[in-house]
Amino acid sequence: MKGLFLTLEGIDGAGKSSHLDALEALFRSQGRQVTRTREPGGTPLAETLRGLVLEQSMDPLTESLLVFAARRDHVVQVIEPALARRDVVLCDRFSDATFAYQGAGRGFDLQVLATLERWVQGLYGADSGALLQPDLTLWFDLAPEVAAERLAGARLPDRFESQPLEFFRRVAGGYAARAAAAPRFARIDAGQPREQVWQQVEAALAERGLVADPSGGAP
Repeated sequence: MKGLFLTLEGIDGAGKSSHLDALEALFRSQGRQVTRTREPGGTPLAETLRGLVLEQSMDPLTESLLVFAARRDHVVQVIEPALARRDVVLCDRFSDATFAYQGAGRGFDLQVLATLERWVQGLYGADSGALLQPDLTLWFDLAPEVAAERLAGARLPDRFESQPLEFFRRVAGGYAARAAAAPRFARIDAGQPREQVWQQVEAALAERGLVADPSGGAP
């Protein structure tokens, strides 16, 4: 049994984070050890950088560099050791979010982001030249208009959540482009009731043979 790297992606308000408890419980019921984490964040240093990215004004290059700096520490300190222990790593966002938010949303150079991705997620040793990428990415796809309704009045927005609707349309398009290019994506229709969304998550895991008996029910 090898480690499993599973990420949850989607625009703010898509509801992805609300399924983390159920995912953790499902894998633990299969006898797996689970490491649960998030980006930006996951380590003390990365959490500090997260605070800067979410609250301080900066240009897209600075923003991207901070996100990838946080990711590097996260990969080295948390993700790679957990995978070496054969854990299931459940990560709320990873590099797809950077291409969607900084790339498509901010309009930052995708080639520069790809270079940073190679530097930060490059594997060494026997896997030299490969990139650390999720085994499965659950993409919670939701119309930006619906996401905005869900977020309205929920809490004080950070500098991403407070962006105009057109920004989130671009972000959603960035996720769609990443999904079209990578078979590891499983699209989840996040506009459905929560129980039906969870059923889609279970089905995506079952189709890839990642759970033995995906009958855990709704979260």
